[in-house]
Amino acid sequence: MLIRRAPLIPSSEITPERVYRQRRELLGLLGLGTVGLLAGCGSADTEAPAAKAAPTQPLGPYDTAEARTSFEQASTYNNYYEFGTDKEDPAKYAKNFKPRPWTVEVSGLAENTGMFELDDLVKPAPREERVYRMRCVEAWSMVIPWMGVPLAKVIEALKPTPAARYVAFETLYDPARMPGQSRAVLDWPYREALRMDEAMNPLPLLVTGMYGRDLPNANGAPLRLVVPWKYGFKGIKGIVAIRFLEDEPLTTWKSLAPDEYGFYANVNPTVDHPRWSQASERRLAEGTSLFNSRIPTLPFNGYAEQVAHLYQGMDPKVLY
Repeated sequence: MLIRRAPLIPSSEITPERVYRQRRELLGLLGLGTVGLLAGCGSADTEAPAAKAAPTQPLGPYDTAEARTSFEQASTYNNYYEFGTDKEDPAKYAKNFKPRPWTVEVSGLAENTGMFELDDLVKPAPREERVYRMRCVEAWSMVIPWMGVPLAKVIEALKPTPAARYVAFETLYDPARMPGQSRAVLDWPYREALRMDEAMNPLPLLVTGMYGRDLPNANGAPLRLVVPWKYGFKGIKGIVAIRFLEDEPLTTWKSLAPDEYGFYANVNPTVDHPRWSQASERRLAEGTSLFNSRIPTLPFNGYAEQVAHLYQGMDPKVLY
């Protein structure tokens, strides 16, 4: 399947300006000029292998029946700056990453804290598959069958205290294994967080697989977060720490560009990014090109019925 690049969308209009400039400077030092800077929401001009047909099974209460993105597309076109800033970099440079053994440190305002083996951390609930929309802040989207456990079930087992109002997550910091961290593109390690009532909603998943198989390295193996009503950068990958906090923590993208990326990052077609519209998106579904299938963006990415009540009375612009 041919996934075409978008020749008319410069990376400076998609990538945060600081990251874009650093990428230009690095390529200049390497003598590469601007070759490859049109990645934006594009991918390499390569033919992907044919995808296996999605299994036929009843849809769950949170599943979407929309056409799924193929495994090959979803596992080779993504943002994972720990392995590079171009969309194809994670699949290219994470091949030899070894995601096991894996431990997660739990700390802060909770009764059950300490170091947890991954299998013990996700033990409180059986793993289940959910087919979610995934909307990137860069205005492209996918439909992915994730496999994981509800975040709320894991939090219940960790028993946060009443003072815990936020749950924060942190990615592994290991430049030897994650070569993108050797560049000061972001303030490493990557950090994200949710308000506690968001985290306890039934939708967020701690994901360990996709498409009926273990989570690929390029998609955040062995553990990542998926919050389907928020922009994709909230879906932190390679999680090694969970902290329960009373005060709102500073997250990576809000720290980097607070005028462009807020704490909540709720998908909202009426609140534009400062440099592009969020009213529509380029859907990458099997059999389509990312750049010829544009659809309207839905409030809360189509999950308003499940989550809009969490934000009653709040300014929509604050929620971005």
